[in-house]
Amino acid sequence: DDITITIAEDGTAMVNDAVVTTADIETSNGVIHVIDSVLLPPAE
Repeated sequence: DDITITIAEDGTAMVNDAVVTTADIETSNGVIHVIDSVLLPPAE
């Protein structure tokens, strides 16, 4: 299934309908981006 990433004119990033609230948290094994909702696969 597709994921849509959108960058608004004001710089707000969205993944599907979830807003990225905190971006680029560096960890020892990757980078975390916090979103304001849970991403779920579509129901079958």
